[in-house]
Parts: sequence; structure tokens; C-alpha cells
Amino acid sequence: VQLQACGGGLVQAGGCRRLSCVASGSVFRIISMGWYRQAPGNQRELVAVMHGDGSSNYTDSVKGRFTISRDNAENTKYLQMNALKPEDTAVYYCNAHILEPSHTGSYYVRNYWGQGTLVTVSS
Repeated sequence: VQLQACGGGLVQAGGCRRLSCVASGSVFRIISMGWYRQAPGNQRELVAVMHGDGSSNYTDSVKGRFTISRDNAENTKYLQMNALKPEDTAVYYCNAHILEPSHTGSYYVRNYWGQGTLVTVSS
């Protein structure tokens, strides 16, 4: 399984940007899929996540501004970012927890990361 993220770039404060992340390969079942970000000097933090039942969670600083969504195939997630602020500047990473069958017939959850995509918000 690979996660391919794209959509980063330079945007002015108050502007918007949409990130996308596609899970490809032998995707059995996505348990959750979302976005983390890491600003220089900061730890990586959860931005938004969508669970298998369609519910979602957001970090407080982006509530009301960011929206996570999925396509019908559910292997692609989008992060619509509106009203961007300079403090949203960070490398954004796609993350997925995927249920996979093992060779013994059981199942386990594996954690995947995509490559980061840089979002820079200028003031």
C-alpha cells in the first residue's frame, strides 16, 4: 500500500487550498485516514481524520476552517483548507490505518504514511 499526497503550495493568508491523498495497492479496508502536520521546530500533530464510519475529528485550531472528505471509492481523502493562516504553514502528511489479512488467516492494522506536502501561508 502506498499513500500519495499532493496539493501543497504557497497561498496567501485568508486563501484556500485542497490536499488530496490516494491509497493505492492492495487496500483491504481503511480503518481511518487523515492528515497530520509538522511545522519547523514543532512536533507532528493530528489535523483531521476520517474514520471508516464516515465520522471525523479535527484539532481545535482548524475547526470551522478545514474539512476532510472522501470520494465514493473511499480510497481518496481530501482536506479542504479555507481561511488559511500563517500558523497553518507546515509539512502536511497523509496517514492511514489499514486492516490487512495475515498469512495465518487473522487480520491486523498497519499504519502507513505518505510523503509530506508543504503548505506555506504568507501573511
